[in-house]
Order: sequence, then structure tokens, then C-alpha cells
Amino acid sequence: MDAFAISKLILAGFTKHYRLFQSITKEAPEAFAQQHWDKMQKISSMRIDHYDQRVEETITQLKMTVTCSTLNESLWLNIKRQYLDLLTFHPQAELAETFYNSVFCRLFHRRYFNNAFIFVQTTLKNAPALPVEAEYRSYFPVVEGLIPTIGDIVEHIDFKCQFRDLEQDIRNLVKAFIKQAPDTHHHGHMMRFDMLEAPFYRNKAAYIVGRVVSTSGVQPFIIAVLHHHKGGLYIDALLTSSSQMRVIFGFARAYFLVETHAPSAMMRFLNQLMPSKTPAELYNAIGFHKQGKTEFYREFLDHLDTTQDKFTIAPGTLGMVMMVFTLPNFPYVFKVIKDTFSESKPFGRDTVVQRYQLVKNHDRVGRMADTIEYSNVVIPKGRIEPALLTTLMQTISGSMQIEDDVVTIKHLYIERRMTPLNLYLENANDAQLEHAIIDYGHALKEMLHANIFPGDMLLKNFGVTKHMRIIFYDYDEVQYLTDMNFRRMKKPSLEDLYCGADQQSIAPQDVFPEQLYTFVLTNPKLKTVFKNAHPDLLDVDYWLQAQKDVTNKVVKHIYPYPQQQRFKYLDKTIIKESREHK
Repeated sequence: MDAFAISKLILAGFTKHYRLFQSITKEAPEAFAQQHWDKMQKISSMRIDHYDQRVEETITQLKMTVTCSTLNESLWLNIKRQYLDLLTFHPQAELAETFYNSVFCRLFHRRYFNNAFIFVQTTLKNAPALPVEAEYRSYFPVVEGLIPTIGDIVEHIDFKCQFRDLEQDIRNLVKAFIKQAPDTHHHGHMMRFDMLEAPFYRNKAAYIVGRVVSTSGVQPFIIAVLHHHKGGLYIDALLTSSSQMRVIFGFARAYFLVETHAPSAMMRFLNQLMPSKTPAELYNAIGFHKQGKTEFYREFLDHLDTTQDKFTIAPGTLGMVMMVFTLPNFPYVFKVIKDTFSESKPFGRDTVVQRYQLVKNHDRVGRMADTIEYSNVVIPKGRIEPALLTTLMQTISGSMQIEDDVVTIKHLYIERRMTPLNLYLENANDAQLEHAIIDYGHALKEMLHANIFPGDMLLKNFGVTKHMRIIFYDYDEVQYLTDMNFRRMKKPSLEDLYCGADQQSIAPQDVFPEQLYTFVLTNPKLKTVFKNAHPDLLDVDYWLQAQKDVTNKVVKHIYPYPQQQRFKYLDKTIIKESREHK
């Protein structure tokens, strides 16, 4: 086959991947309408595994048509040029670049991983950008009036089931807009609504995303839609705060299920609503985690090219399974599995890899940090502090290779950097301490509801985000909640005490919730706050009930926004006042 035919073969592999990816995503609206929550979770997990399967299929076809045992440099230089021509007006060109990289990098040695052979840097910066208008639709209240226009927006989205009381929902929305975003309180003829056409599905909710463009500027917003327990849909909340929107699109949540023909256009629209979000974060949020991985690596290379900071050991307690280091001016940590573990960790490397993959495929319910997994990451040796390099050679020598002036890490995970909870509490005032410990309890409960048992619940394994949320990030002991055996602490009898037999037998999967109070919350002040806020977490019955709920497929909705934002929590005058603005 010639270079053009090979480039078309690779692009055909991408085309099949994208078509199947979208066909899987298209199942979400029906699953949401039918309230098949377990199917929603399966759809999300299927999409994560799908990409690698299509890459392997393409590689198999390539090996049948061209010699891949060694690199024919002139041929592959020409293949890339031909492939690039095919992407000139491709609606998913950036994703197709990443697919090409995946195919090439699995075929050949890393010494060829440069811009001559792959798309280390995108070639699309100077290409005609897809207009963001490809993904949104505009509505003009000057034509029909404000209330009817809002009704058109909601009704245009086919949720495949009816709203319980859409008129009341719209009144609630208008009142909430006036309260939250007074700059948008204009007459209808002085504004325009730009709405992403596809709803964003995740867990038990659907989200409508858009912006109000008025003479006062641009106001982004998100509308949360849920199923009412008595039947029908209802609008649960309006979110206009930038920080709340960033949390909904945060790194600790499952990827959205949303249909898109032009991902770059959708990403740019979202970036206009949330300017502080990077392309990597937004591609991840809308389900294209491989593209997010590519964008992140480009950010990493750009940081290395434009800064001088050096890798150093990350703040926090040294881990027994992972070696964790960071770049001070880059908001991420790099985690590498150690060659040997502490005796208290009775498992091996494969188990750690499996548990990190478990979290990747699972619903993270806003409480577990997403990880980006890489192989053969090359770092300039001069950018690693000598003390760290010595430690790496002592702890992860089996996962690294030093050649001349570069260090290659064979396998690592990258996570968003947070302040370890134990360190945060050391300098926290009383109000900060109370908030953090209460949210730590909420984090535990929300993970349990998602069938996740964190294993090691020590405070050092949780982090504090800039939004003051508590997030779990250490997955080497993660297991399914339903696999655990929750027990009460045995109260020793007088005979036991007399014989010195004050210990009870413990099996590998046994958990004693009462020990959370004893061994995790050693500070008396922390104990008091936790006991007042979450006494149920100290009772084995709570854990057993959570386990039973998961077994019975009782899916609890985890709200990614404050309860105070929900319309049901607003003052009853919302109905009366909103009618006055009809």
C-alpha cells in the first residue's frame, strides 16, 4: 500500500471509533428517560474502554498491509503528510491527530516520538477553526417574548419524557435569574440566549448549558433537570456562579455523556463560559479523555519549555505504595508505583494498577480525583532536584531509565495537586477545620453510595481543593463496598480481660467503623466535630445499610451544587414573585 492508502486506513479506524463512540453516547437519553441508572453507568464505562479496542483493530489491519517491525522513515513521513491533508476540514481533526499518535506509538520505538512522525504539537493551530456556532443554537426573546422563548429552549431538547409542570419551572428560572444574575434583568428585546443543542447527562441528572448575551455582557448558566419521584421531569436548580459551574465540570466527577459533531467547537464554547478551565480539563469533562490526555501533555511540555522550576517531592506524608513528586509551578502531582511495598500492604503492583483502573471506570461522584495514565514519559534530568533523583533511584528504579541527560519513567499517573487534608488542618482556623471535617464525612458517604470503599481512610489520603471540597486521591486500597465485611467491635468479657485475650479475630475484608473515631480522628477537636456531624458513620448499621442499598440497586443522586441552590429550598414567595415577572 502507498502512503495515501495507509493514511486513509488509519483515518478509517478513527472514523469507526468516533461513530461507535457516538452511538454509545446516543443511548444516554433513553436510559435517562427510562431511569435506567445502572445502564447510564455502563454506558460511561463502555466509552472509556472503547478507544483502545479501536486502536488495536487498526494496528492489526496495518500489520496485514505494511511491514511494521522496523520504521520506514520516508514512508511514515509521507503517511503523516497525507494524513494531515485529510484533516484539513475534518470536524474532529484534533481527535483524529490523537488517534494517529496512539497507532504510531504502539508500533514503534519512543525515539521516533517527535513532531516529524507524530503530532506532539497540533498542526491545527493555523487551520480554519470550526465555528462554535456549529454546536449551539440562538434564541431571540424579541420575537415571542421572554417566557415563551425559555419554554422553546427547554422543549427543543428532546428528553424523551414530559415535564411535570414546565410553566412553574420557567417561573422558578426567571425568579432565580433575577436573584442570581441581576445584570441580565433586561427587557426581552435586549438579550439573546445561546444554548448548546445537546444536553449533558451524568448519573441521574441532565444539564442544559448556555449563556445570556445582553447589553450588560455575557452571563453563563447551567440548568439542572431531574426526575420527580411522582413522575415527570422538573428543573431542580439554576447555576450562574462561575465557581459552581467549574465544580460541575470538575476533575473529580464522571465524564459527561453528550453528543457532539464538532468537539473542538463545543470545547471552545465551554471555555468561553469557564475561561479558567484548560482544554485538557474540558475535553475530559465531555468524555474525550484521550484528547484530554494529549492536551495535558502539550501543556506539560510547554511548561517545561517556558519555566525553570524543578521536580521535587510532593508535600505530604510519604506513601508506602506510590512515590509522589511535583513541579512547584505546575498544579499536578506525578505518581509512580514503588518497586517494593511496606509489609502492611499485602498486595503487588498489578493490584494497584487494577484499583486505579477501577476508579477510572467508576462513577467518581465528585469525590475521587481523575488520573491520567502515561507510559515512557521523558523528563530532562536537569529538571529533577538531586535529592528527588536519589530517592527515585532508591524507590522506583524498576520503573525508570536514565540515559545521558534524560530520565524516562516507564509508567506513571498524574493527578491534580491538592493540599493534603492532614496538612491543611494543621493551619486551619476553627471555621475551616469544622467545614473540612464535615465535608470529609460527606465525601465518605458519597463514595459509599457509589459502591466505593476507600480502604485507608486516613486524612493524609484526602485533599482540599481550591473550592474547599474534600477529595480522595489514594487508590491502592480501594475496593467495592459490597466486597467488605462490616463488623462491630467485640466487647471483651471479664474472662477475656483476665486471660489477656482482648483482641478479636480479623479477616482480610473485615472493617470496624468504630475505629474511624479511634485511629483516624486522633485530635479531640476533630473527633467532636465529626461525631456531631456524622454520628451515623461510627455505627456499623449505617455501613451495612449502604451496602444493602447498593446490592438492591438503590442509586442515590449526588448533587454537584449546594442544596441552597435547589428551587425546592427557595422561599415560597418564589411562585408569587415570579408570576409578577411573567
